[in-house]
Amino acid sequence: MNEVFSELKRALDEGQTVVLATVASTRGSTPRRAGARMLVRADGSFCGTIGGGCGESEVLYEALEVHKDGRPRLVHVDLTNPIDGDDKICGGVMEVFVEPVMPKTARPMHAERPH
Repeated sequence: MNEVFSELKRALDEGQTVVLATVASTRGSTPRRAGARMLVRADGSFCGTIGGGCGESEVLYEALEVHKDGRPRLVHVDLTNPIDGDDKICGGVMEVFVEPVMPKTARPMHAERPH
């Protein structure tokens, strides 16, 4: 987790906007518990994890959408559907809050332009 906060500080110090994905709640068997975080840069690179696999891919996609529109969102990750393979250990649901984090000097990405 310290890696995520170190990278967040570095990005903000450099004037970069990043997106923070935080597991808000879980039910059933999930790869990570509430509080797990992943930081996503505009180029799609990231640090930290919310569990890997297809659930993390879904959140990564939404994080890139947040980079585009600046709007935070709650992503519902359903890991209860059967997937091929015997190595799948999850069978729960996660709610992941995905939000932009901007340096103080940055203008909000979705701010309305003056008329």
